[in-house]
Amino acid sequence: MDVELWKAALLFAAGVASGWINTLAGGGSILTVPVMVFLGMPGPVANGTNRIGIIAQNIASVWGFFRKGYSDFKLSASLAACASVGAFFGANAGVRLDGVWFDRILALVMVGVLIIMMTGAGQKPAQAEGKAKNLALGHLLFVGAGFWGGFIQIGVGFLMMPILNRVMGLDLVRTNMHKVFVALVFSVVSLAVFAAQVKIEWALGLVLAAGYAVGGWLGANSAVTKGEGLIKKVFYLALAAMVVKLLFF
Repeated sequence: MDVELWKAALLFAAGVASGWINTLAGGGSILTVPVMVFLGMPGPVANGTNRIGIIAQNIASVWGFFRKGYSDFKLSASLAACASVGAFFGANAGVRLDGVWFDRILALVMVGVLIIMMTGAGQKPAQAEGKAKNLALGHLLFVGAGFWGGFIQIGVGFLMMPILNRVMGLDLVRTNMHKVFVALVFSVVSLAVFAAQVKIEWALGLVLAAGYAVGGWLGANSAVTKGEGLIKKVFYLALAAMVVKLLFF
């Protein structure tokens, strides 16, 4: 695929917006994957190429959190290892993904997560600065989240955030800190699987990655400086918009 200037500009802009949304909440890939399909990529190719941008965004996001004094690499690494197992199997299913049948399933998952996050679903709110709890359950759930991330990527942040916040009791800033590290690691695994089985558009992927990196860095700084209030607003708006897109468009 030729890298024309307008294609590069469109992908870069989509990457900036998606990187920012992904870092604060999730669902940013709902912008980038359709853009790549619009540019003529088959679904599995767009699904795989998008991982290049995700990796760049999360490198920038991890660095942004670290520079602000937020890191817990021991817990992040163990969660990432579990998610990577799921991502390997999910990506092997994702390379065969075709059509739009998964849209309705994804929308139902998003509605469920939205209800849990807005109502608490009987769980106590997470305590800010709280130590992680329910470690065994949290790690087990990350295998499932990793499978979804490897399978389609879109919306995986909406699955990781409730695990970290509601199940493991972390505040939303630290939830995002762990989320971007985990996504970085399992995205490398899923990209390797896709690259081995489908043709990745590396040139356009690198343009997308530049946009994702800018958006990820901006998102990490916004998460720390604006705190949980901004994260919740972006999360709910992004999730609602994603459900409407999947169900009606």
